[in-house]
Amino acid sequence: MTTFIKPHGGRLNDLYLPAEQAALQRRQAGEYPSRDLTQRQLCDVELLLNGAFSPLDGFLGQADYEQVLQEMRLRDGTLWPMPITLDVPVGFAETIGVGSRVALRDLEGVLIAVLEVSDIWQPDRKAEAVAVFGTDDDDHPGVFYLLHKTHPVYLGGRLLGVEAPIHYDFKYLRDTPQELREKFQKWGWRRVVAFQTRNPMHRSHEYLAKIAIETMDGVLVHSLLGALKPGDIPAEVRSEAISVLVDNYFAPNTVIQAGYPLDMRYAGPREALLHALFRQNYGCSHLIVGRDHAGVGDYYGPFDAQKIFDEIPKDALETKNMNIDWTFWCNKCGGMASQRTCPHTKDDRILLSGTKVRSMLSEGQDLPVEFSRPEVAKVLQKYYAGLTAEQNVKIELKGHSAA
Repeated sequence: MTTFIKPHGGRLNDLYLPAEQAALQRRQAGEYPSRDLTQRQLCDVELLLNGAFSPLDGFLGQADYEQVLQEMRLRDGTLWPMPITLDVPVGFAETIGVGSRVALRDLEGVLIAVLEVSDIWQPDRKAEAVAVFGTDDDDHPGVFYLLHKTHPVYLGGRLLGVEAPIHYDFKYLRDTPQELREKFQKWGWRRVVAFQTRNPMHRSHEYLAKIAIETMDGVLVHSLLGALKPGDIPAEVRSEAISVLVDNYFAPNTVIQAGYPLDMRYAGPREALLHALFRQNYGCSHLIVGRDHAGVGDYYGPFDAQKIFDEIPKDALETKNMNIDWTFWCNKCGGMASQRTCPHTKDDRILLSGTKVRSMLSEGQDLPVEFSRPEVAKVLQKYYAGLTAEQNVKIELKGHSAA
């Protein structure tokens, strides 16, 4: 059976070198300048090497970077909504030149890849913040990271993959794009919808996934395994909570759970496009885009992430957005509903959000059945009961989560 959906840009990259060439790079790497990657950079490198960021074959050069900021496109016209860049200190940049090779290592010093440097430049990171996040406000976590935790020089260039990053956790979740495509083909899934999550699935999430199952072959619950913001629930707890929900409340063979190594940027609309783009590489035909997808606070309108899909050419992405309206528990309906299906007033509705769930849990409150299935609540309450006072970050309800 042929592949149902083409990779973005027409090809699914595999940037890992054959064994003999990888061994050669290991021997030569001692002569190259060396950089230990941050956790965020390591995530980006992994997604570049395994093809999730196809058609990119490395970190953006300056011309592509500027085109992405201005037009959300690479120089060849391919849609690309957010810059994927490698930042380094000025002092390190001064030791290399265009044409240099740089050994990129993980946090333990293992050689992961070699970068063939094509570009070295100092970007205007405030301009980048405004273009990508729509603001240069330090209170935005993505802006804060960009302006205060990244180095001032960017390196662009092609990557030569030497070693897949070593993971000691969630090995059962870490399917590559090629591996997930093979699973979908084996099961005969052609219409696959991805559900992006950085939270455990509450009742609204469950409702969204079940709406999708009615018209799709299956749902990929694709959990973020990279860094989040303080107060978010760690991946191992989310994975367990999602598993008990799927096992107890979904029909067999309709949902698969997997994870991907990416740090959230909280870039709202642009990040929603990136989420659809790399889900295309994973073999998904659709992406659920609900309220405030990839947003934070009130920096974006509740449905800005849906609207941006209407602003790009129809053929720019094969993976399409499945837009879902506000969803909530309605006391009069006696269950989950949306604004398209429920005729009742806001006084009858309980709006759910991951932030509200975390806020209640952090304060030691029980989750009502309108918020969470009891099996899921049990997993989450166990996690919060084990936190120290310092670990239990106070969750502020603001923006759309406070609605």
